[in-house]
Amino acid sequence: MYNFNGKLNATEPIIMGILNVTEDSFYDGGRYVNEENILKRAAQILSEGGDIIDVGAMSTRPNAMEIPEEEEISRIVKTVRTIRVRYPEAVLSIDTYRAAVAKAAVEAGADMINDISGGTFDPDMIPIVGELQVPYCLMHTTSKPSDMQQHTEYDDILADMLQFFGRQLEKLHAYHVHDIIIDLGFGFGKTLEQNYFLMDNLEVFQQLGLPVLVGISRKSMIYKILGTTPEGALNGTTTLNTVALMKGADILRVHDVKEAIEVKKILSNFSKKKP
Repeated sequence: MYNFNGKLNATEPIIMGILNVTEDSFYDGGRYVNEENILKRAAQILSEGGDIIDVGAMSTRPNAMEIPEEEEISRIVKTVRTIRVRYPEAVLSIDTYRAAVAKAAVEAGADMINDISGGTFDPDMIPIVGELQVPYCLMHTTSKPSDMQQHTEYDDILADMLQFFGRQLEKLHAYHVHDIIIDLGFGFGKTLEQNYFLMDNLEVFQQLGLPVLVGISRKSMIYKILGTTPEGALNGTTTLNTVALMKGADILRVHDVKEAIEVKKILSNFSKKKP
């Protein structure tokens, strides 16, 4: 792994805790929309052992609609400043696909950009990340959240996604962006079967030589199989996070930090030498 602006030099899997400051997220929408609750959530993530706080101000669930850019910037900047004052050493990631939001967030004190579009929704995103010189999470999707689940056709999903990452990495390197994480985008333009096929072949993407982030926390690929809801999907999430780490994931993006930390602790014993 690598260094996040001097704050996090990780040598073991990283746990990224989710902080959604939006009314519309599929699981925790509306919980963290005022300063008191934002700080409580940030404190929870950090106290439970989270390495990164991932802040999102616009829902990217299936069928989610966009909010105005000005509103996203306002929410993000306010949240970053609020957390930065209380927790100056926290590593803050910003979940956005808009270049203007990314720029405003970093100027307010954010450390990295987590882009669900991998630089495909906003042509200014990759140049802005090059200008900002912050770590960048490059995710794969087929379309915007409003219609991505209508675009799940691939010639060969592994080959198609590797080609996508290859194209976007070339663009990032052209702007001297080298601190890059890849995210397969579970649930973004993929069917249930495709999601599990990708999990089963997660190690294929290690050939890119970059850290791999897995974000499956409480998603429909879990709760639909279990016949439950996002609220009832914690045990399934823990199970699949275990699989992800065993398949080589470097970062887990989760709602439930404590449980993810426990998975990491348990699995660390399997790599130790015989007594």
